[in-house]
Amino acid sequence: MPLSEHEQKVLQAMEQALYAEDPRFATHITNHGLHPGKRRIIVGVLGVVIGLALVVLGAFNALIWLGAIGFALMVAGGAWAFTPAKKSVLGAVGPDGAVRRTVSGETRKAGPKSGGFMQRLEERWDKRRHDEW
Repeated sequence: MPLSEHEQKVLQAMEQALYAEDPRFATHITNHGLHPGKRRIIVGVLGVVIGLALVVLGAFNALIWLGAIGFALMVAGGAWAFTPAKKSVLGAVGPDGAVRRTVSGETRKAGPKSGGFMQRLEERWDKRRHDEW
């Protein structure tokens, strides 16, 4: 059932508001969608089906350990199917000494959070000290 003109305008306004509020998230959703890949879902569902078969087999043969393994496989398969894959992040130091991060082939210069926890903590402490005096 197609959307009415009013619904299309509301949807377009929501999309523009999303781009204005968080352009990085909006671009990610546009490029990748919300759903994980088909292969990941197929492997997860296959794990759930095999796990269910092990649970049934364990129940028929009175093997509790086999049922437990099947249940664990079912839970792991479901979790695998519906969690998005994480992109690997690699870092390298360039000739200028700046840390560069590579995310799926795209190279970016690291932002202000590239330092360690203690370094950021010290920077915050120094900033507070300078503001007080």
